[in-house]
Amino acid sequence: MTIRKRAAAAAAVLAFACAATAAEKPEELTIQKMPAWHPHEIFIVDPSGDAATDGRIYVYDADARKELGQIDAGFLPGFAISPDHKTSVVATTYFSRGSHGTRTDVMEFTDNSTLDHAGEAIIPSKHAQSVPSAWNTTFSSDGKHIYVSNLTPAASVSVVDAHSRKLAGEIDMAACVLALPSGPNKFTALCESGKALTITLDAAGKESRRVMSEPFIDVERDPAFANASPWQGGYVFTTFHGMVRTANFRGDKAVFGAAWPLVTDAERASGWRPGGLQPTAVHDRMHRLYVAMHQGADGSHKEPASEIWVFDLNSHKRVARWSLADQKIPPLVVSVQVSQDDRPLLYGLTLTGDLVVLDAQTGKLRSITQHVARTPTLLVNP
Repeated sequence: MTIRKRAAAAAAVLAFACAATAAEKPEELTIQKMPAWHPHEIFIVDPSGDAATDGRIYVYDADARKELGQIDAGFLPGFAISPDHKTSVVATTYFSRGSHGTRTDVMEFTDNSTLDHAGEAIIPSKHAQSVPSAWNTTFSSDGKHIYVSNLTPAASVSVVDAHSRKLAGEIDMAACVLALPSGPNKFTALCESGKALTITLDAAGKESRRVMSEPFIDVERDPAFANASPWQGGYVFTTFHGMVRTANFRGDKAVFGAAWPLVTDAERASGWRPGGLQPTAVHDRMHRLYVAMHQGADGSHKEPASEIWVFDLNSHKRVARWSLADQKIPPLVVSVQVSQDDRPLLYGLTLTGDLVVLDAQTGKLRSITQHVARTPTLLVNP
């Protein structure tokens, strides 16, 4: 073929390609809206995802029995949902070389209507890298501030303005950890002495007052689970040996209820006690306390549940006892949570990452979905 013929052939191919391209409609990328929020939507915190530096938050519809989407969460994330359900935040760590290199800690905002990234705030590079807790990253009750627990091992809390999405400041916590919201301008941390430290903030998010409570947890003889359950504006604390005590930190001085037992003397003698990573959940209006229970001994407080016990928080009486084996549910439940509607569901995560859904009034099994998460730790139901 001569040079002239080769040039003509190339021109013909080019003209054909251009015509084909012009005829094709350009692809348009859109962001699909999430279904309207409903009380049976659950967020599952999986700190490892496919790798230790690649945590995930899975959004799951318990009625439709399907995953709706996921939120990237980095390394050992803290996670919280705003009181109006519109926004999620992840407090996490990234390294410039994946698992090492320059460290950057960041709070990432997610629009819950699309699960799209909605902004971020750089925070001090001391975010507590631990198994996620319900209280290591939290919103204030009015949604204006977000609290992030830090540990270096010195304990502090970073305060982020949720509106401007900027760091408002950092508060020294005097070796007390976590941040349990105690009202629109307060949060409370738990101390190694068994006391509670309550911090009051001014409008700018700066500390204006601090009050230390009397000891309410016997940390030497019967420690309490850090994942307390909110109830009636306060919290329900459960101990390793099966004692319950309420706490209210909203006033000038903390108010504690009298301790009461989950187990009888005979049940305690046979080893019944709470266990797991998130062993309790409370339905606020029904005054129901759900506890993941197992038979064990001292040191078994992380063991999974073989039964779920249900208590009336007003009378302190057990009103139900559900054996997982009776419904062929693996006795491996490590985290529980309950929806807050009039037809509540009780959720359980197993060691193998399965999501178990029960009717929270009858204990009847609704569904088991296998392998929803790789490293199950925390259930959040806004």
